[in-house]
Amino acid sequence: MLIGSLSGLANVGSITGWFVNLKKPVFNPPNYLFGPVWTLLYILLGISFYLILRTPDTGLRTMAFIVFGIQLLLNFSWSFLFFYFKWPFVAFVEITILWLFIVIMIFTFYRNSPLAAYLQIPYLLWVSFATILNGSIWYLNRK
Repeated sequence: MLIGSLSGLANVGSITGWFVNLKKPVFNPPNYLFGPVWTLLYILLGISFYLILRTPDTGLRTMAFIVFGIQLLLNFSWSFLFFYFKWPFVAFVEITILWLFIVIMIFTFYRNSPLAAYLQIPYLLWVSFATILNGSIWYLNRK
C-alpha cells in the first residue's frame, strides 16, 4: 500500500492537469474508479506476499521474492513514466514488461502457494486492461 500511495502522491498534479486534456478511448473508466481498484489490488498483493513468506525457505521462495520485487518496482515506476514525465509510449513499453513479470510472478507464486497465485489474477486482469488503455492513449495522442 505504501508503494502505491507514494507513487500516487508524487503524480497527482499531472493526473488532474495534463491527463485531463489527453484524448482517451471510449472505454476509459472514470478517474474515481482507479483508487479503489488499486487499493484492492495492493491488499491482494500484500496477502499473497504474506502467504509466500509463510512457505519454506527454499530457492523457489527466493525466486518468488525476486520476481515480486521486480514487478513492484515496475508497478511503482509506471506512474512516473506516464504521469510525471508524460511519456505514454515509454510507459506502454514498461507496462508491457510489468505484465510479463506479473505472469512470471503468478507462476512462481503457484509453485510456492497456489492461493497466493490465484489472488493475483485480478491484478493480471487489471494490468491487462491498463496496458490496452495506455497503448490506446498513446496512439490517440501521438504527434
